[in-house]
Amino acid sequence: MTEQEVLKLRDHGEVTKVQFKERIIDAYDVGCEMVAFSNTHGGQLVIGINDKMGVINALSYQEVQETTNLLGNIASENVIPSILLDIETIAVEGGHLVMATIKEGLNKPYHDNKGIVWVKNGADKRRVFDNAELAEMMSQCGNFAPDEAAVADASISDLDEHCLKTYLLNRFAVVMAQKGVNEQNLRDYTLVQMTHFVAGGVSMEGLMRNLRFIRPDGKLTVAAMLLFGKYPQRWLPTYTAKCICYVGNSVGGTMFRDKVNDADMEGHLLHQYETIMAFFTRNLRNVQVEKEFNSQGKLEISYAALVEFVVNALVHRSLNWKAPIRVFIFDNRVEIHSPGELPNGLTVDDIVKGTSMPRNQFLFTNANYLLPYTGAGSGILRALEEGLDVMFKNEERIHEFVIIIKREPGANNQEGIQETNQESVQESVQENVQEKHIKVSLTKSQKDIVNFCSVPRTAQEILDRLGLTNHSANRKRHIQTLVDMGVLEMTIPEKPNDRNQKYRKRKK
Repeated sequence: MTEQEVLKLRDHGEVTKVQFKERIIDAYDVGCEMVAFSNTHGGQLVIGINDKMGVINALSYQEVQETTNLLGNIASENVIPSILLDIETIAVEGGHLVMATIKEGLNKPYHDNKGIVWVKNGADKRRVFDNAELAEMMSQCGNFAPDEAAVADASISDLDEHCLKTYLLNRFAVVMAQKGVNEQNLRDYTLVQMTHFVAGGVSMEGLMRNLRFIRPDGKLTVAAMLLFGKYPQRWLPTYTAKCICYVGNSVGGTMFRDKVNDADMEGHLLHQYETIMAFFTRNLRNVQVEKEFNSQGKLEISYAALVEFVVNALVHRSLNWKAPIRVFIFDNRVEIHSPGELPNGLTVDDIVKGTSMPRNQFLFTNANYLLPYTGAGSGILRALEEGLDVMFKNEERIHEFVIIIKREPGANNQEGIQETNQESVQESVQENVQEKHIKVSLTKSQKDIVNFCSVPRTAQEILDRLGLTNHSANRKRHIQTLVDMGVLEMTIPEKPNDRNQKYRKRKK
């Protein structure tokens, strides 16, 4: 670095990646700066510039030697684990400056010789007390995989059989095709049979161990619970999503058009994905794109783009930060908030160019067999090709990645929204789950079944959820009633008694 370059650096003052010291007076303090740089994104420590006034006080030849030796000692003794420095001297009027470049560490978290972990906080530094932040550092370096962590007291019986069968069907597609298994006849095969097709003589538990969904200690992994769990939120309560459609453009607004109940969002990632997408199709308007009057409209924001954004939020969210995904629809924009900033030093420029560095590698690899994405890093590019006015924000301070999609003026139909309080609007929307013009009052149990049927379910699966026998009286009371109310529909309505009959939540 030349004198002109270092003067330009000095003129910008101390920032996140640049710190000045006139002399090394306190070796411990300098060690803390090195720790903070190593735990964040690296930086440069310049010796010979007053950090208060920016005045250069050049080092003599002897001071340069002493300083370089001292910096090396601090890096090996005051930073744990020790780090390597890139040290250079810069000739200036009256002597030299010493610049030490500290790279972002590969073995986080680093701490000082008192056991304190530091990170950069603007031009200053701060201590780290939050275990989630420490876990995030370890995840970035590959020292901890939160998706492979154990879920205490959970067992295979807590997993959704249909979801597991779908996963096996897709992951082992060649084998299943040879055995004649497909989506249409999947119900005819048991999980034991499908397991035998994949690995003869191996139990379901054994297969799950081989696929690494069960750890060597016999506990289910977080990934297994997120992908297949009947009620993952029993063990992982914050791994969910909050969906609110506001009246107006402020997150502090007290009126909204729609809000997904927490109970309606409970379920595995496929269920969460389908619930979020249903929330979008229910609250975003359709626009006519062809000249014909009766032509079918398209969603105002590309459905394909929304799929990419939602799947990315579900699969690439930080599992260390205990916060839900948040999906907001405002009159002028849509926001998707995903816990955790971009991983591994990625920037917004990187992701819009198609760079893919999955945060949850094991979850990412296996979710591909249940969720609609390729995993090739092309999702964001495809979404941008839809011509959206979209902005990405990597909020390191609050540990969030935010996608903001602009809506055209007048996107929300104001008809039917009057001055009222939040509770009454919520009640109106939730009782009108399927039809805007047909008011349906559902019990808590009925709402649960409707939500459960966001994925098509058999009568047996529905009655199993209710803890009832598969009897005609139970089918009539608990399933046919919801069909008659217009909140459930048959997948094969022309053949009500077909053995492949399933029931799903009505889309319209």
